[in-house]
Amino acid sequence: MTELIPKPRSVVAGSGEVRLTAHSQIYAGTAAEGVGHWLCAVLRQATGLPLREGRELDDTGGDGIGLQIDSELAPEEYRLVSDSTGVLIEGGSAAGVFWGAQALRQLLGPDAYRRAPLGRDRAWAVPYVTIEDSPRFRWRGLMLDVARHFMPKDGVLRYLDLMAAHKLNVFHFHLTDDQGWRLEIERYPKLTEIGSWRARTKFGHRASPLWEEKPHGGYYTRDDIREIVAYAAERHISVVPEIDIPGHSQAAIAAYPELGNTDVIDTTSLTVWDTWGISKNVLAPTDNTLRFYEGVLEEVLDLFPADAGEFSSFVHIGGDECLKDQWRRSPTAQQRIEALGLGDEDELQSWFIRHFDNWLTARGRRLIGWDEILQGGLAPGAAVSSWRGYDGGITAARTGHDVVMCPEQQVYLDHRQHDGADEPVPIGYVRTLEDVYRFEPVPPELTPEEARHVLGAQVNVWTEVMEDPARVDYQTFPRLAAFAEVAWSSLPAPAERDFADFEHRMTAHYGRLDALGVAYRPPAGPRPWQRRPGVLGRPIDGPPPIV
Repeated sequence: MTELIPKPRSVVAGSGEVRLTAHSQIYAGTAAEGVGHWLCAVLRQATGLPLREGRELDDTGGDGIGLQIDSELAPEEYRLVSDSTGVLIEGGSAAGVFWGAQALRQLLGPDAYRRAPLGRDRAWAVPYVTIEDSPRFRWRGLMLDVARHFMPKDGVLRYLDLMAAHKLNVFHFHLTDDQGWRLEIERYPKLTEIGSWRARTKFGHRASPLWEEKPHGGYYTRDDIREIVAYAAERHISVVPEIDIPGHSQAAIAAYPELGNTDVIDTTSLTVWDTWGISKNVLAPTDNTLRFYEGVLEEVLDLFPADAGEFSSFVHIGGDECLKDQWRRSPTAQQRIEALGLGDEDELQSWFIRHFDNWLTARGRRLIGWDEILQGGLAPGAAVSSWRGYDGGITAARTGHDVVMCPEQQVYLDHRQHDGADEPVPIGYVRTLEDVYRFEPVPPELTPEEARHVLGAQVNVWTEVMEDPARVDYQTFPRLAAFAEVAWSSLPAPAERDFADFEHRMTAHYGRLDALGVAYRPPAGPRPWQRRPGVLGRPIDGPPPIV
């Protein structure tokens, strides 16, 4: 079975197979031991085979698996050879070996993804094959919004496993927003005591008349975060936390009213927001606010260490959709603009972002934010998540800033997958599996030198209308598989991509998703229980703008 996703660079099939037996061993060489422990664990639980750990590569004896580092390969590159001597996976680093182990798991068939053997006799075989592979992009990400609808820790760990199975390596963790604060901060306990829950929740788009009249909330303790980061690191995934400022901050202001613009509104009356959209309640540009968020970020840096993955030095500070009406009316904000010699409120936001760029840089970290941080001048050293189309990413790359491409028009997975009436809570533009497969992260307008600033791409999973993990699965899959191939494989231009071949390989991949318990959208459309009749969405007519 070689219907692999993402598609490898080179696959040469042989004649024969390696059969795993009760005598098979797994040998992991120096620096590959962690991958060996992981592979032993997942294959033992799926196959029921003992799969002992060998002491020497020769111990694999024709029916075993060897894992080792080959320094001549690029860090994430791997080579998998299955022949009469057994299976050998070599990688340029432990990450490369791990991605090769993911390919091996696919070769074993869908049942290799189960958590216990099915209790029937079957052969576990790896076909003779040579696979050589490496990723196109270094940053292959998924952004998960746990602020709008909280996902308990076990669900987050499950998504890290699903990311690893698709060779994705950056988990963008959207932890704070108007509708909830999800991270325990010791020095500011009200952020979770007050800010982590809301009294009720809008059901559907904000135009919907429906409400879920029960409290919703939850947060991750400090130890939960340490566990999530360690679990991700074992799977060679970097966790990039997002603390959204200065907009999308109503939950924080509800917990600590002094953070808001107290000279123009009564912030003591604010609660955690229970509907969707863009809140006008934003942080006040005061020294008190700066000190408060420095305190928050000090704990964030402790919980998300810089050495936990290739991109673990990044901290995302949002910077998007900051409505400035309150700043325009606030004497305090206007005095700050005058004192700093700024031109307008956009430059005031730029000053706010630059402050934290300097603060993070001084601590050996890198700031990344949504493309609104370009307004009023881009902070030196900052990277950009280009979400409003390509323009922000193009501008950033041309001025020497690194970019992650995640345009709403292509890879926002909260957007509907079909224009049919049965599609649950239809949001935004139709983005089919094929549409995502034809996404191209590098704009053709960039020169080769500018294009080097495109670190990669990510999908964004915003959860306003995703009330439970099954809805998250439905919106995310199978489109995440298409994105994974775009981010990993060296594909031709979008119009030239062989979607029919991808669909063929997906027939095998649906079996893997079934074994993993993923509630994906079937190719024929939603199952009856996946529909949400009568719940209003936000349909947009006409072709999407590409900006």
